[in-house]
Amino acid sequence: MSVNTRYVDAPPSAVWEALSDGWLYPVWVVGAARMREVDDHWPAEGAQLHHSVGIWPALIDDQTQVLESIPEQLLQLRAQGWPAGEAVVTIRLRPSGSGTEVEIEEDVSSGPGRLLPSPLRQPILKWRNTETLRRLCYIAERRVNDLRGAS
Repeated sequence: MSVNTRYVDAPPSAVWEALSDGWLYPVWVVGAARMREVDDHWPAEGAQLHHSVGIWPALIDDQTQVLESIPEQLLQLRAQGWPAGEAVVTIRLRPSGSGTEVEIEEDVSSGPGRLLPSPLRQPILKWRNTETLRRLCYIAERRVNDLRGAS
């Protein structure tokens, strides 16, 4: 199981706001290329994002579903990334001073990706999620800075 943690200079509400905007998914998730549709009740349990992965013109339509959602605390997803398979991704938000500690945990749950031994796939997931967290943090921090500047 690959686990990455990053401090965000923004409160959990700002990070949750970024996670709650399903249309931003390809902005912060490495590998997601475009959004096709976002369920109206995203990020409630059972809601889905319909996205594409890959690089044009070799795009594959996939979806991500919310398995568990606790506002400003936890978002657990089942992310499809065929032909590699599916992964379970858990994002935890913990208040830390005036900011948030964001943790992302991911591992392949089914499909051909499971054939790659864990010691080989974990470094790839760790590298990918380092950038994923960096992007998510930039979005949340920018929103907070915009609000501070407007005050």
